[in-house]
Amino acid sequence: MSETPALPDLVDSHCHLDFPDFEGQQAELIARANALGVRRMVTICTRLRNEPAVRAIAEAHEGVFYAAGTHPMYAAEEPLLAVEELVVLARHPKFVGIGETGLDYHYTADSAIVQAESLRIHIEAARRTGLPLIIHSRDADEDMARILTEEHRVGAFGCVMHCYTSGPELARTAIDLGFYLSMSGIAAFPRSTEIREIFAAAPRDRILVETDAPYLAPPPYRGKRNEPAHVVHTARLGAEALGMTEAEFRAQTTANFDRLFTKAAA
Repeated sequence: MSETPALPDLVDSHCHLDFPDFEGQQAELIARANALGVRRMVTICTRLRNEPAVRAIAEAHEGVFYAAGTHPMYAAEEPLLAVEELVVLARHPKFVGIGETGLDYHYTADSAIVQAESLRIHIEAARRTGLPLIIHSRDADEDMARILTEEHRVGAFGCVMHCYTSGPELARTAIDLGFYLSMSGIAAFPRSTEIREIFAAAPRDRILVETDAPYLAPPPYRGKRNEPAHVVHTARLGAEALGMTEAEFRAQTTANFDRLFTKAAA
């Protein structure tokens, strides 16, 4: 009796292993993910003051890489970054991306001006380092499309629209600029038909997959703490939505990740 072929490895392109939800549990979380073929993950620092702790997690675990920046919801609370700060951090061998940064008008529209200023600083750091920009966008589609388009005219940079839940117009703008869309557990929710349609319309070579752990757990864990191992459930749904086999989806999204996150490439 022949054995079932092993599925290709999978990458969790965006998680937050430093968050309190995971305190003291990183080793077991990573082991659970590895056992399911999730061999690599990028843990994201959302406030630069936490960068040393995030870096330490990446240094302690093979297959864990990290990125750092100021999340847009914290842009008004944190000191405005200098481009050079990010450029210096990017010299670390496991530092693979700039952000997350972006615009969030859902809860923090009152800080829109400083969010945009912070975003442009991160974009310049992405240009200078050659590392991909990691974008968070919520209820800010028009401004996000405008800023990304303006900045791309100034000089090209790589970018992923993390946890993509915005509209089809911003998705088209991102794709036209050469950017990537990342699928989170939200895409696996029963009512997320429009999001699945956006991903189905996107080029297959521009799609990543992520957890955003500890948030946004896909079914059957919806409403519970998310973790990198759960990216396999989003990948199964993603494969179905895109008319691919699970093996094809895993292989494609991993190849896409390697193309964008070159420092973390297998």
